[in-house]
Amino acid sequence: MKRIQLSAVPAHRQTDYTIVLADNDRLDALDQMLTPDEMSFLRKATAQEVLQFFFPRNEGAVLIRLFKVEKDPIAAKEDARLAGNEMLKELRRYKIENITLQNTGIVDRRLDFAEGLALGSYQFLKYFTNPDKKEKPIREIRFQDAENMAAEIEELDMLLESVFLTRDMVNEPQSHFNSVQFAEAVRLAGEQHGFAVEVMGKEKIEALKMGGLLAVNRASSIPPQFCVLEWKPEQAKNAKPLVLVGKGVVYDTGGLSLKPSEGMDYMKCDMAGAASVVGVLAAVANRKLPLHVIGLIPATDNKIGENALAPGDVITMASGTTVEVVNTDAEGRLILADALHFAQKYDPEIVIDLATLTGSAVRALGNQVICYMGTAGDHVKHNLEESGFSTYERLVELPLWKEFGEDLKSNIADLKNVGSNNAGMITAGKFLEHFTKFPWLHLDIAGPAYLRVANGYRTKEGTGVGVRLIYTFLKKQYL
Repeated sequence: MKRIQLSAVPAHRQTDYTIVLADNDRLDALDQMLTPDEMSFLRKATAQEVLQFFFPRNEGAVLIRLFKVEKDPIAAKEDARLAGNEMLKELRRYKIENITLQNTGIVDRRLDFAEGLALGSYQFLKYFTNPDKKEKPIREIRFQDAENMAAEIEELDMLLESVFLTRDMVNEPQSHFNSVQFAEAVRLAGEQHGFAVEVMGKEKIEALKMGGLLAVNRASSIPPQFCVLEWKPEQAKNAKPLVLVGKGVVYDTGGLSLKPSEGMDYMKCDMAGAASVVGVLAAVANRKLPLHVIGLIPATDNKIGENALAPGDVITMASGTTVEVVNTDAEGRLILADALHFAQKYDPEIVIDLATLTGSAVRALGNQVICYMGTAGDHVKHNLEESGFSTYERLVELPLWKEFGEDLKSNIADLKNVGSNNAGMITAGKFLEHFTKFPWLHLDIAGPAYLRVANGYRTKEGTGVGVRLIYTFLKKQYL
């Protein structure tokens, strides 16, 4: 069942609750829908920097949201999203579930406003015994007199559902979402959204000699899974597939390099990269984009036990590379390395991996930014960054200079899995680079993927970061 519905409605249709978006310097545009007394109040309040108003009617209400002039179009889009999220307080206060958006401004901000409103309204209620006691969600957002925007509205509607799918996956507790259950959820998502899914079990993973994935899984009673997702339309515009790789550690104790308790309580989110890949494939398939896209997801937990991978062990990856495992909490790069090597079989146009990979990325950049690096061309990076600003899932590029690879030299194997304490997010990228022979980008989403406190329309816990970004990038770069 869809969580929220976006739709266009005719101009003459009446609604009980209407949100009108207007320009702060063009209040006369509201004369036809407000009484003289309401207009007088609005003008006085606007002089005091008030931007949001609620005017009750005998049936329903008119809500006004004013916008100041913003010359930067990127900032203006984000202001509209945040305004949509702020309006939620008013809607929830009056238990309003269905609203219609009307525009009187020079710039139509309704799509961005609706995006922020919908994303902010997300709730994960699956495990509440009385979910009806929680805040009422928004059920439907209609766009008044927006027939010319029907395609854009439909696209946003489907993209939001893909973000919610990703958020749901990230928010699932590992007690109900181990690697096998995750793989089954991926299979179900493929059936629902129209992309193909192949799930490989432990025997196939052993046959592929994925030493990284098998080593991380060694202490677990739940077998690893390797998921291959594919959307391949008949008239794809790309001759070579676009490959997305997602880190799928469904729970991470750190292994024998055990995390402290305050660092372990939210480690169900360590598969956020994998969940984002599922969300992107769902969005691409729902919109039937003419692009051949493949998703690769290595899935396992990282537990402790008598068979656990130990610091000092040497493992052999699917590529044949030997790795000295210095820290078992640097497990994500081990399973990603096997997936990156597997991607080589497709002769891909580009490979993009998404992973909650390093704490150093969070310490360096906080939760507002995705740090990224890679070997793709400058034009590709430019379009990725532009897509990041457009969706406000912003990125900062970090260097992959060869000197950073010096920290990964081992005395007993081809590589170590960690370097020094400095620039850990870059040395992690250098480790992954070793397993790539194609244009490649690595996105470390550890900061924005999971929040302890809500940040605007980025709700507490799973945010679904990466879905809107990569979907927008694929369209911008390849269509």
